[in-house]
Amino acid sequence: MLLSPEQFLAFLAAALLITLSPGPDNLMVLSFGIARGRKQGMTFGLGCALGCLSHTLLATLGVSALIAASLWAFTALKVCGGLYLVWLGIQALKSRGSTFEAGQADNPNIEPLGKLFAKGLIANAINPKVVLFFLAFLPQFVDASRGNITWQTAQLGIVFTLQAILVFCLLGYFAGRVGQCFMRSPRAGMWLDRFAGGVFVLLGMRLIISKS
Repeated sequence: MLLSPEQFLAFLAAALLITLSPGPDNLMVLSFGIARGRKQGMTFGLGCALGCLSHTLLATLGVSALIAASLWAFTALKVCGGLYLVWLGIQALKSRGSTFEAGQADNPNIEPLGKLFAKGLIANAINPKVVLFFLAFLPQFVDASRGNITWQTAQLGIVFTLQAILVFCLLGYFAGRVGQCFMRSPRAGMWLDRFAGGVFVLLGMRLIISKS
């Protein structure tokens, strides 16, 4: 059974507000778009959005509840996620701005879009805060009287993912437009990579040292 119109509209409105509110995913997409270019920002954003499907699957199967109940599992996942973000940041900090030379398909320094997509996918998929968010958020819009709670949860997760794709791709697109102003300056590209790297390192450290 599909979601009722009331369920769908209420959940979509809440999901859009949450996705548009400032957060780690938004900052990562914006920083990549500004520092690397429009296409790169959109690709990374697409990866981040599709990472929500893994959280939907975990929430649907109840695995998220097990992770939330185990301090060890949650801490391990949190540290791994934080270290991964720090690693991404260090890679950007080491850049000399050559990756910002957008539009040059033959430039060997430009990171392949498939690799950027994978980075966004992994960055979102291993974030334990998102795991817990899905566990707490999706059930609020499940109507037990309509039956098949598992299927309802899966539908809600898919709706969240689809709207996240739209929002993150738009963020990456417009961030890339801003970054285009600096395309003719390799030095500006270098500092934009520094900015993106700093954002990732800070987000990673914040995730590692956070108490919840």
